Amino acid sequence: MVTPTTDTELAPGAETAYGPLAGERIRILSWNLWWRFGPWEERLPAIFETVRRLDPDIACLQEVWIDLEGDDSSARRVAEAIGAEHRGGHRMDLDGIGFGNAVVSRWPITGSEVLALPAPGDADELRTCVRADIDSPHGPLQVFSTHLNWRFDQSAIRQQQVEAICRFIHESPSRSYPPILCGDMNATPESDEIRQLTGRAAVPVPKLVFHDAWEVAGDGPGLTWANANPHAAKDLEPDRRIDYVLVGWPKSGGRGQVLDVEVVGVEPVDGMVPSDHYGVLATLRA
Repeated sequence: MVTPTTDTELAPGAETAYGPLAGERIRILSWNLWWRFGPWEERLPAIFETVRRLDPDIACLQEVWIDLEGDDSSARRVAEAIGAEHRGGHRMDLDGIGFGNAVVSRWPITGSEVLALPAPGDADELRTCVRADIDSPHGPLQVFSTHLNWRFDQSAIRQQQVEAICRFIHESPSRSYPPILCGDMNATPESDEIRQLTGRAAVPVPKLVFHDAWEVAGDGPGLTWANANPHAAKDLEPDRRIDYVLVGWPKSGGRGQVLDVEVVGVEPVDGMVPSDHYGVLATLRA
C-alpha cells in the first residue's frame, strides 16, 4: 500500500465520492526547452541531467528542435536519457530545424496526432498541439503538449487556440483516465484563456474542464518565467506563471487527482541553467 504524501491526503482504499481511492502514482513533467536559443549546446547536458534526476513517467516538451534532414531532435535525446520513447510535431521550419512540441513516455506510445492551432495570417506563429496515446500500466492515457502564441496583446488568439485544443481533446478517442493537457500557455492564471480551461469562464466544450495542478497542490507563486533565471531576465518581462500541468475531472478511484506539484529546472547544472523557462512536475493519482 502506498502511504499518503501529506497529512490531509486520504489513504489509498479510502471511500470517496469516486469510490475507493487508487494508490498508484504518475509523474508528469511539462517543460519549455527553449529550442536552440541561447547557449543551446551547453544547455543540453543540463536539460538531460535535470530530466534524469526528476525521473518523470511522461514529459510534455515545448520548443523542441527537430533536425529535418536527419532523425535527431531534443525530444529524442531526452527520451534516450531516461530510456523512453517519443512523439512530436512541428509546423515551423527555421533553416532546416523544426520548432515544435513533443511527448516523451516511459511506456509505449500507441498513437499520436498533431493539431495545427488557429491564428490570423499576420500573427500565425505556426503553433501545434500534440496528442500521444500511451499504454500505461494503469490503463490507457491521452496526453497533450501545446504552446500558445506568446505576445501579451494576443489573448484573443490564445482563446481561439484554447477552443481548438478543447475540441481536439473532445473529439479524440474515448478514454478512461482524465485528459492531461500540458504546455507553455504564455498566459497567467487570471487570463481569460486559462479561465476557459478551469471553468472560471464559459468552457469551449461542455463538461470539459481542468484542474490546474499548481492551484491544487502548489506552494507559493509557482513562477515559471522568472527574472531570477539569467536567461529569462534578458527579455525584461515581469515574473509570471505561464507553464501548466492541467488535468481533467477525476475518474473512478480518484484517478487523475493532483497529489503534488513543484517548479523544476531551477538549479544550474555545472553552472548552466537548463532553459529560459522553469518546468512543472506534477504527481497524479493513477
